[in-house]
Amino acid sequence: MKAQSLIDQLELPVVAAPMFLISGPQLVIECCKNGIVGTFPALNQRSSEGFEEWLIEIKSSLKQWEEETGKKAAPFGVNLIVHGSNPRLEADLRLCVKHQVPLIITSLGAVSEVVNAVHSYGGLVFHDVIKKRHAQKAAQAGVDGLILVCAGAGGHAGTLNPMPFVREVKEFYDGAILLSGAMSSGQDVASAMQMGADLAYMGTRFINTHESKATDEYREMIIQSGASDIVYTAAISGVHANFLGLVYKLQVLLKNNLRQLPKLILEKKWILRQKPGKLFGVQDKDLQLLRILYQLVNL
Repeated sequence: MKAQSLIDQLELPVVAAPMFLISGPQLVIECCKNGIVGTFPALNQRSSEGFEEWLIEIKSSLKQWEEETGKKAAPFGVNLIVHGSNPRLEADLRLCVKHQVPLIITSLGAVSEVVNAVHSYGGLVFHDVIKKRHAQKAAQAGVDGLILVCAGAGGHAGTLNPMPFVREVKEFYDGAILLSGAMSSGQDVASAMQMGADLAYMGTRFINTHESKATDEYREMIIQSGASDIVYTAAISGVHANFLGLVYKLQVLLKNNLRQLPKLILEKKWILRQKPGKLFGVQDKDLQLLRILYQLVNL
């Protein structure tokens, strides 16, 4: 499958980005049924066995929906961490090949062996990058699309302005370009297209949906917080990322007790890992995903 073939199957040029502990089968399924790419991190399931169960659930649900409606669902994708710190990479990749996951999103490493494995069954590989150098390495590995993670994006984000970054990458790369960073409206999606992107890569806008796995406390935090509550730091994972809630949750730890952070992470105090982009303006706690998509089109 070519990247353009995936794009042609969409009702909106949007990929719902994989969000740690937020994205699950229900969100993915509803995204695909409504014409955008739904994705989730493989590591949201705590074992490879559980990961395979999610793949089967997503595939069977979408197949049933297609048979009942006569419509074609949008493709879905899985995010794999391609890094030595991920002991499940090999096992999870085998499962993606077994179940022929249409789209693999790779992070923290662009490896040609992974790309070749996905290409073996006709799948696509998109890789997220924050710098030109990363983009060049991913292009050499043969990826089908580059996700430009710009200033304001959730998670392991960069600091570059999207306009020159898109222009710079398009000078040497002719694959699909996805743009990520502080997008929350249909106007933002249109602006991304105008800048030369093929798809908008949005995550935070889908946190406060009925289909996400976010807790009520996290949903309320999204509503109450603003851009000034975001902290960009490498103190948590060793790689710079945007975090929400650190200002009032970790102020003392970051200052006086940094050694305790790995212990807290291992204890799954996962507020440390919540990483929304600089979206905000979200007023609703539990909208149906279909309502969000309506807003993207009409507001």
